[in-house]
Amino acid sequence: MRLGLRLFFAFFVVAGIAAYFVLRVFATEIKPSVREVMEDVLIDSANLLAEQARADLRAMPPGGTLAGTPLAQAVAAYTTRPVDATIWGLRKQRLDIRVYVTDASGRVVLDSGTPTAVGQDYSRWLDVARTLRGEYGARVTRDQPDDTRTSVMYVAAPIQDGERLLGVLTLAKPQATAAPFIARAEAKVLKAGAWMLAASLAVGLAATAWLVHATRRLRHYAERARAGHREPPPRLPGELGDLALAVGEMRERLEGRAEVEQAMRALTHELKSPLAAIAAAAELLQDPLPAAERQRFAAQVATQVERLRGLADRLLELSRLESLRALDAPAPVALAALTDAVLDAHAATLAQRHLQVQWLRREPLTVAGDAERLALALSNLLANALAFAPPGSPLELALWREGAQVHWSLRDHGPGVPDYAWPQLGQRFFSLPAPGRTDRGSGLGLAIVQQVMALHVGRLALTPAAPGLRATLTF
Repeated sequence: MRLGLRLFFAFFVVAGIAAYFVLRVFATEIKPSVREVMEDVLIDSANLLAEQARADLRAMPPGGTLAGTPLAQAVAAYTTRPVDATIWGLRKQRLDIRVYVTDASGRVVLDSGTPTAVGQDYSRWLDVARTLRGEYGARVTRDQPDDTRTSVMYVAAPIQDGERLLGVLTLAKPQATAAPFIARAEAKVLKAGAWMLAASLAVGLAATAWLVHATRRLRHYAERARAGHREPPPRLPGELGDLALAVGEMRERLEGRAEVEQAMRALTHELKSPLAAIAAAAELLQDPLPAAERQRFAAQVATQVERLRGLADRLLELSRLESLRALDAPAPVALAALTDAVLDAHAATLAQRHLQVQWLRREPLTVAGDAERLALALSNLLANALAFAPPGSPLELALWREGAQVHWSLRDHGPGVPDYAWPQLGQRFFSLPAPGRTDRGSGLGLAIVQQVMALHVGRLALTPAAPGLRATLTF
């Protein structure tokens, strides 16, 4: 069974169980509660009528009845009284409370429902018997023993004359009169339950569809990563988002292995040239040579060794940067002051090549970061510009804010970048020969700048400036 069907089936089962328990609560709680409310009203009414019956029962002669008394007349008028009331949409057109009164011995002296019961002994009925004993008297009796719909509730109240018990007044009401109200409530509960079940199923269907869609996005990303496509992991909430990030990290590590292999091949290629030059010079130095030739070959060895040392230093720096996931303790860094410090460090080269630094825009802006690593990035960009800028040309600097972003840019007026080189610009060990020079750089400077900007949650953009190249750092 597919994941979506399993989830939807689980939602369906949960919603069905919830609906079952709602109906069960209705059957076990709501119906008895309606009867309890009806009993409460009958208790109040019975006690009120018991007070009205006290004077008539006290004046009744021994062995007599309440016929013709004000209470009997009021009860008779009640039974014939017309009524037409609408109670929350249900129509009531008849009065259905039965009233009967017994004396202190349990003999019936008044009965609105069964006049022939006057004179009978009701002392054994629970409502009368308990009330005569000073207890709360009530009972539920079926008119037809096999039919629960014929149940009648009887509630009694004592008729007191001070401390003397004169008799008992009982009110009887068929429980079937509450049936329409219970049925209506049951219909409403069933309707609400059906809506709840439908809403639960709709929510379950929507949640299932969303989860299946998110899972499919994650599967598509994994399949694309397996096919060799480089793209960021999909943004998903919760555990699925964590899983997507984990898959992304796994892809990066797997790609990192391929990059390491590629970097090792490139590094091997880079090392061949200086090692070959050192080996050739060393072989020649073993032979007798004039002092000038020996000095020239020794200088060549020193130059190649310095080149290898610089390559090793840059590789170590790049490795340290790549091992960091985030900055340890970012602090405010004033970019303009940091740029001035980097320019001072390259002042000798600037003066030697007669390069003029021009600030096109200079705003007092700070960013949160690591001053040492930012200085390394700016120094690498400035070194590239110094290598390619024609003598006497200007170097244009700019520092400005645009919305929530801070931009720092450096432009030289050199030959720029050929079209074929743009796709490889910034890759490790890729470099272009500087004007007037046959050797090339290590090809690691821009890679170091990119790593520094990644740690500062920024980016490096290289764009043609016609003439020259413009490097822009965006924070």
